[in-house]
Amino acid sequence: MTRIADLLATGRTFSFEFSPPKSADGSMSLGRTIAELEPLAPSFVSVTYGAGGSTREHTRDTVLWVQRETSIPPMAHLTCVGHTRAEIADIIATYVDAGIVNVLALAGDPPKNPADARPSDYTYATDLIEHLREISDLCIGVAAHPEGHPRSPDLATDRRLLAEKMKVSDFATTQFFFDIEHYVSLVNDLADLGVDTPVIPGIMPVTNIGQVERMAELSGAAFPDWLRARLEAGTSPEHVRQIGVEAATQLCAQLLEAGAPGLHFYTLNKSTATREIYAQLGLPVA
Repeated sequence: MTRIADLLATGRTFSFEFSPPKSADGSMSLGRTIAELEPLAPSFVSVTYGAGGSTREHTRDTVLWVQRETSIPPMAHLTCVGHTRAEIADIIATYVDAGIVNVLALAGDPPKNPADARPSDYTYATDLIEHLREISDLCIGVAAHPEGHPRSPDLATDRRLLAEKMKVSDFATTQFFFDIEHYVSLVNDLADLGVDTPVIPGIMPVTNIGQVERMAELSGAAFPDWLRARLEAGTSPEHVRQIGVEAATQLCAQLLEAGAPGLHFYTLNKSTATREIYAQLGLPVA
């Protein structure tokens, strides 16, 4: 069983994130994307969870498919929201039986419609991590927000709570950001709090201004004026996409030079931008 912590202990990781498909067409599209990315020899891939646990079955099925049909170790997202301890134990048993030991423990977002809320036995990600440690020998990651979680009262509080999570986890992956200073500040602040657990930066290539603008607003990440100006100078959708890939490539190069333990790409279930960034960085391909 491949553990992400072991991979990080021996070198850099390069990984991708996908959302679980909700239709047959979506499944076929994601299958093609993963097939296109597999030659890049990713260290692992992660599969997200919908608000309120709304995609739990789709997430589980996708994680199991990746484990069964590809050579890439999968990491399953889990959330506190909408889960009882019994449900989590059942999910983990299914994963462990299939040889999957990597999970990302998240607080999670409530469902958009309060009427869709399900019972939950957890309040914070640390509650979920504590239970996961009790039921199996897992490799547990957590989420980090370089610019602070949007629900945190201030950055100092966010850093303190993150440090508490990371002291009981094996690694973190960050929400996307666009300026390296946010990542460097995060790592330095954690070091000051006595935490040296690996923090893998999350990369979001901007290929569509409107889409990423909405995602940045929800995640608490700033969409910097310099990047907006560069993208708005694009003369066509393809030109905008190229500019976004170039900006993401520059950020990746800066992060690697700064000693980041790896790169985690938010693919939006497409492969082109990630493959182009790999080529521009000169990263190895199988």
